[in-house]
Amino acid sequence: MRKNTLSVHSENILPIIKKWLYSSRDIFLRELVSNSCDAIKKLSVLRECGDASDDGDAHAIHVKIDKENKTVTISDNGIGMTEEEVEKYIAQIAFSGAEEFLEKYKKEGESDPIIGHFGLGFYSSYMVASKVEIDTLSYKTDATPVLWSCDGSSSYEIGAGIRKTRGTDIVLHLDEENLEFLEEAKLRELLERYCGFMPVPIHLNDTPLNNDEPLWTKTPSSCTEQEYLAFYRKLYPMEEDPIFWIHLNVDYPFNLQGILYFPKTTQRFDAKKSAIKLFCNRVFVSDDCAEILPDYLMILRGAIDSPDIPLNVSRSYLQVDKKVKQLGTHISKKVADKLNSLFKTDREAYISNFAEFEPLLKFGLLQDEKFLERVKDILIWKNNKDEWTTAQEYLDRAKEKKIYYCSEQCSQKIQKAYLDRDIELIFASQAINSPVMSTLEAPLKATFQRIDSVLDDALLDETREKTVLDSDGKSVSGRIADFFRKELPSELKVEAKSLSTDSVAGALFLDEQTRRMRDFFVLTQKKMEPNLFSSGTTFVVNTNNKLVLESFRLSDKQPELASRLASQVYDLARLSQRELDPTEYEQVLTRQQELLEELTEKLPS
Repeated sequence: MRKNTLSVHSENILPIIKKWLYSSRDIFLRELVSNSCDAIKKLSVLRECGDASDDGDAHAIHVKIDKENKTVTISDNGIGMTEEEVEKYIAQIAFSGAEEFLEKYKKEGESDPIIGHFGLGFYSSYMVASKVEIDTLSYKTDATPVLWSCDGSSSYEIGAGIRKTRGTDIVLHLDEENLEFLEEAKLRELLERYCGFMPVPIHLNDTPLNNDEPLWTKTPSSCTEQEYLAFYRKLYPMEEDPIFWIHLNVDYPFNLQGILYFPKTTQRFDAKKSAIKLFCNRVFVSDDCAEILPDYLMILRGAIDSPDIPLNVSRSYLQVDKKVKQLGTHISKKVADKLNSLFKTDREAYISNFAEFEPLLKFGLLQDEKFLERVKDILIWKNNKDEWTTAQEYLDRAKEKKIYYCSEQCSQKIQKAYLDRDIELIFASQAINSPVMSTLEAPLKATFQRIDSVLDDALLDETREKTVLDSDGKSVSGRIADFFRKELPSELKVEAKSLSTDSVAGALFLDEQTRRMRDFFVLTQKKMEPNLFSSGTTFVVNTNNKLVLESFRLSDKQPELASRLASQVYDLARLSQRELDPTEYEQVLTRQQELLEELTEKLPS
């Protein structure tokens, strides 16, 4: 054998590859098997062109373990290489033979491109091996076998090989730190993870492994529901069956195949990490597609395969560019189309699963204007009749361009006042509803108004308004307001009004925009300054309520008791509307108990 040196453009390239190029040692097996698959694919292309004879042999890749000699061998019966090609594609690091080959044999309609290439992929073997040998025999007539050997330094040996049949053997002499790869179970796990869908049969110690054709390569019309569910269980064996799925098959302006599933969410999902498996020409690359999908689609499961996805040189992660963004946009559109179809064709199923869809819809329309336009008409809300309605359906029934809503914080008595006026209410308790409503108002040309954000006409009874003035020019309502204003916190706005229901002693009203700002702080977990939103709060006392009137009546005769009753009216409003700070609960309960004790002492014995 003769010696030579690797043709590189920088010194010590192999230590750099070994230490920094690949994020995981496991990748060496993916790269070498991909190259073997590539070699077999090349041979098939040559046969189709009539440039190589067809001897009828079955294509296959064999991975064999030799524990005694501490070697792992990857063999294929593909195109093989001549000595000149070994020098060109192996000794010249980072030279891509696949690109040159494809350029020569490119043809219209090619749907199964070359997967890998000799070059940096081959040199991933030095992450686990102290020495690598290549024994190869070209398909060319009168070719002789070639043996190439390199111990990871900048020099190598090349000479006559011993292989008898067309193809290539790559023999890895594992170093002492990587003997775990001599375990069959370890290699089986890696082959099933990275190479389970490759188009060439793979054998480990003569046992066949991959016999599955990926479902995404079939046409949607040829796939059954059972096949889709079986494929999902193969990808995610511990999860419940999904709600629906989307079969992707795009060839312009980019190539994309895949199947995406909408799962039943049994746990919180990570909005920064996806569970979709990413393939490049059927070779597994990653189980995280965060760079492709917008945050609101991270809940999706499944697999996508695209040769157009720009990977870094080690195929370990994505390089974000225009095509990646186009992929995300296309997937978002397909999801919106599927949800719209389900809403229109099976509204009952859509409603029954809406709790699963709701986070995606609401976060999506906030992050993506195009997604907003596609889903704004299928966002639904539960109303006071326990029916689900869209905002537009609500407006079609309403007398004005206003949607009244309430949450669990809203007083039941205030809700009843609206319902008594035959005003429909929708329920929206989550903080995210505030920005959602703000976003929807423009396309709906309507406004959302929480029932305790403003003293609406629906809550007033002007026929009982106490408007008679005293000698000082003050009405009873004005004097009641002055009394409560004096007894309550100075920063609080206080009004006295004739409400339509006598059962409400007092109610807090926080204007809509201030409330939405407060919800923003809750949603983003930003710290709020104490009393930050107090200026937007108004406390309305009901001039038709007995407790209010009695408190006011006692203000002259028993001012101390009247003051405590006024505070009690305020505390009751905050309790009923869940506006009481948790740190104040103990104080409020103590005040209530002391007041009750004092009142009972005044009872006749």
